Amino acid sequence: MIRRRLAVSALVISFVAAALAQRRSLSVNDYPFDDNAPLVTPPDANEKTEWAFARLQYPSLQSNNRAWMARGHWTIDYPKADRQFASGVRRLTRLHVRSVEQVVNLESDDIFNWPWIYAVESGHWDLPDAQCAKLREYLLRGGFLMTDDFHGTYEWDVMMASMSRVFPDRPVVDIPNNDQIFHVLYDLDDRFQVPGTVNYPFNKTYEYDGYEAEWKGIYDNKGRLMVAICHNMDLGDAWEHADSPYYPEKFTGLAYRIGINYIMYAMSH
Repeated sequence: MIRRRLAVSALVISFVAAALAQRRSLSVNDYPFDDNAPLVTPPDANEKTEWAFARLQYPSLQSNNRAWMARGHWTIDYPKADRQFASGVRRLTRLHVRSVEQVVNLESDDIFNWPWIYAVESGHWDLPDAQCAKLREYLLRGGFLMTDDFHGTYEWDVMMASMSRVFPDRPVVDIPNNDQIFHVLYDLDDRFQVPGTVNYPFNKTYEYDGYEAEWKGIYDNKGRLMVAICHNMDLGDAWEHADSPYYPEKFTGLAYRIGINYIMYAMSH
């Protein structure tokens, strides 16, 4: 049933993707964000620190988009979002933070060296069984996974096609407002949908049929949140374009507070 639903929905997504590609081909006055700005490696890139932005490298679901199949959906916003967010964590916390990101995959045991890991566009991942098993082990041993930037019913189904094999025995539930993850540093009672730059000029904040932001997760047997799922929002774009006058500050501010709370929770639980 899920496979049939994904196949039908994939046709819809292809048309939507074409429309978004056309939108991004508009003049700079219509789309003022530079998604391919070159970055200079900072001199302290190899500094040993207590935290680094660890980005999950994963295999993507097969699609007709050859460019994204070659590049991989895991590279969305990479590496600018990672570095700008890390810079914000440096300014706003006392964590000793590395200035550059760390790419981690599930082919080796390297993932066990990183207590917090970020998966962008998990609505396009396709984890083989061995990687599902490795991710499960990582999370049960104390790791923390944050997923972000996937939208609507189709991408939810794709995410769950892999996540249900990571944890076939654990439900995905709504994170209650009183959970510590929303209060470990910042009080995040008043959360709202953070849009991606494809929504510019932000007269709407949703993509596809993802009308409402959803804060979901998976807990272990002791009540620790292992997986924090940010559905129908794009925190990565808010981090990446925090330096742009065209991206609203209210969205960037919330995106930084959410990410920092998730880090603090992962480092202390």
